[in-house]
Amino acid sequence: MTQSFAPVVTEQAHAVSVAGFTVELPLVAIKPDLAISLMMVIDLGVRFGEHCGKALADRLSPMEPDIVVGAATLGIPVAIEVTRALGLDRYVILQKSPKVHLGSALEQKITSITSKGEQRLLLDDRAVPLLKGRRVVVVDDVVASGSSLRGSVDLVRKAGGNVVGLGVILTEGREWESALGSDAALVQSLAHIPQFGPGENGRWVARPEGL
Repeated sequence: MTQSFAPVVTEQAHAVSVAGFTVELPLVAIKPDLAISLMMVIDLGVRFGEHCGKALADRLSPMEPDIVVGAATLGIPVAIEVTRALGLDRYVILQKSPKVHLGSALEQKITSITSKGEQRLLLDDRAVPLLKGRRVVVVDDVVASGSSLRGSVDLVRKAGGNVVGLGVILTEGREWESALGSDAALVQSLAHIPQFGPGENGRWVARPEGL
């Protein structure tokens, strides 16, 4: 019988410069042999969100996007700030749970390193006309396993959107590269964080990339 492991916030933190804006991210053990530096973008304030939105927009604007797509929940503020910085108005949010206004929806199954079990991404079918035939950039806070971003891209393409760029605040590890395949070349990020394994004296140390 497999025993579950409850995530533990450790006393360690990892500092990362996000396009010149330094933040301290707590290390959270999500497995006995794996810890991640956790970024909760909704807890880092308005200035950080605005900074990231402008920096990502600078990287994504050469793709000449018509609309921005983000996934609930932590991708929502990223989508809003990138949309604002690009000078656009409309954006589309992919939901992860059924909402009362979702009469019918396109669906894509995903997994996440920070969430338990399989999840779903849902696209309101009334948003399909906003994406069909349009140049779309998909944004999120962090890409780690790549499953959520992969699912977002696939869902936009199901709706007939042309995905021209992917923007994330942080890339984490390298697992996402294989999950995204050729679409990994579309990723624009503001910073990179490693994953962590157990070291001496109970300390967590950065894992070699790819492990």
